[in-house]
Amino acid sequence: MNCIIIDDEATARAIISQLCSSLKSLQVLEEFSNAIQAIKFLNQNEIDLIFLDIHMPDFTGFDFIETLKNPPKIILTTSDANFAIQAFEYECIVDYLVKPIAPERFQKAIQKADSISNTKVVESSNSDKEVATSGNDLYVNIARRLIKINIPSIYLVEAKGVYILVKTEEKNYTVHSTLKKIEDKLPEDLFLKVHRSFIINIKKIIDIEDNSVLIKKDVIPVSRSNRPELMKRLNLL
Repeated sequence: MNCIIIDDEATARAIISQLCSSLKSLQVLEEFSNAIQAIKFLNQNEIDLIFLDIHMPDFTGFDFIETLKNPPKIILTTSDANFAIQAFEYECIVDYLVKPIAPERFQKAIQKADSISNTKVVESSNSDKEVATSGNDLYVNIARRLIKINIPSIYLVEAKGVYILVKTEEKNYTVHSTLKKIEDKLPEDLFLKVHRSFIINIKKIIDIEDNSVLIKKDVIPVSRSNRPELMKRLNLL
């Protein structure tokens, strides 16, 4: 993962950089003593992970996150443990490290970051208020805004770790939620869970072959236990 370090203390930056150098999966591209410099860098470069201090002059870590339209994964590094609850209001924050940082705790944070999909979350930053329905529309919480999705336009929902990928005719959305939660919000006459990781819009099926269905360009597996219900739902000659 390509990463940057943002911390106003040179010693703290050096320690985090040294911890990063001990892991082959991490490559530190730049270090910044303030958030303004980092914003300029991010406007021209894409990265996977940010190590971010909370307390910095003029611009706090949270202020910095608010400026990012599509934030990458962020690990907070701070000497203050009092902001942990506030931190996890942001889905882009994957862990909260309190200084001094032990190597074992650092490695655990990286493993957590690694386990999360690298797809940038278009991107949700609130938890457990992600999905709601109203009539023919589904509302998803993205960047602390409720985005309306027309339900019939959804053709596929895929579980990706702690996220779900909602694919529509117009756009794709990645939301922090569970497949079960969105399954409960979708109308049963249109949608069917065909696999533990996939829900499909049965009206959008193009082709069925053996234990898979073709929707758009996506080939979706159909589990043996779910195939009878799928065949039952189809208007077969």
